[in-house]
Amino acid sequence: MGAYLFVHFKEKRTPDGEQVYFGISRDGFHWESVNQENPVLWSYYGDKGVRDHTITRTKTGEFVILATDLSLSYGMLNQYQGSWETISRHGSKSLALWRSNDLIDWKPQEMVPLGNEDFGCLWAPDIIYDQQQEDYVVHWSSSHAENNFGPKAIYYARTKDFRSFSEPAILYKKADSGVIDSAMYEENGLYYLFVKSEGNPSNIILLRSDTITGPFEKIEIFDHSMAELETGLYEAPTATRLADGRWGLFLDFYGTADAAGHGYVPFLADSLASGQFVRADTSFSFPYGFKHGTILAITDEEFERLKNYQKQPSEY
Repeated sequence: MGAYLFVHFKEKRTPDGEQVYFGISRDGFHWESVNQENPVLWSYYGDKGVRDHTITRTKTGEFVILATDLSLSYGMLNQYQGSWETISRHGSKSLALWRSNDLIDWKPQEMVPLGNEDFGCLWAPDIIYDQQQEDYVVHWSSSHAENNFGPKAIYYARTKDFRSFSEPAILYKKADSGVIDSAMYEENGLYYLFVKSEGNPSNIILLRSDTITGPFEKIEIFDHSMAELETGLYEAPTATRLADGRWGLFLDFYGTADAAGHGYVPFLADSLASGQFVRADTSFSFPYGFKHGTILAITDEEFERLKNYQKQPSEY
């Protein structure tokens, strides 16, 4: 693979922000917009907005996007009465899904009902392929009736085709706080799970396991990499292996009242196993503030197709 795709949304107060946007990069460092900074896909079902996107290339060559089914633009003043607690408890029990064979032509939006009434809103899905069982582990964060919809945990379900899924199970639960925004990667046969801890510390933490569904142990040295960050202002970790072999970790900074000040902050590490990430702002550039997404390695041909992609408003 010679290039990268970043699937994300925008931090805007209007409904067009909570849709599917693409950014592309030749090297993983310098990013540009696709479709002249306009959405590539628009959500028409559920809450009619999507956030917290993830994308995977399946073993059959199909691309799958999953996202949180939530529109703050429509819903915060409407069915959720301005309450994050109401969203967390009564938000969507489904994830939004799109499929494509070429990243250009996408099949109609689907809704995937992974939760039941025991779950609160399903947030921030992520996907990893399990080489041993030859299926995909979809994981997300949610509150649950088990603790009266208190601190969130990370849940997962298995699928081979993104049509039928196993019953949800716990992937990771933190004893002293909720956890959200999980992102998992494999390196040398071990599995590394980034999550946002909502307390003790209120920051991104890194976990490790020798099996894809845990149990996970905390990598304490990673806390030193996060020590200089102001707590509670970063979320949505996503990582990718760069062309030079290093890992790029991107954290979504949301610590300003002005939406224009939001965006990803990059870190670099020689390996996930080291747990040692160095902030690298000057090495990266973005055309605008990407919001909570996932990076996928793509081919040079796919990069060129996306670079030239344009969608008319009448095509949504």
